Amino acid sequence: MSGEMLRITLRRSLIGEKHKARATVRSLGLKKLNASVERPDSPELRGMLHRVRHLVEVREARPQGTK
Repeated sequence: MSGEMLRITLRRSLIGEKHKARATVRSLGLKKLNASVERPDSPELRGMLHRVRHLVEVREARPQGTK
């Protein structure tokens, strides 16, 4: 992982989801639907995203200062 940043967006509701999925989304820093956060790419983050892959959208974040 070469210092890349990932933009994570919560796209699906947490209603009806299991406790572990809810806790994982919360620990990613996502509270509301369509909220986005940027996190550095790491194996730990990839594991968390794998658990909630049906709820989130993940894209590579643009470096600061580019359009």
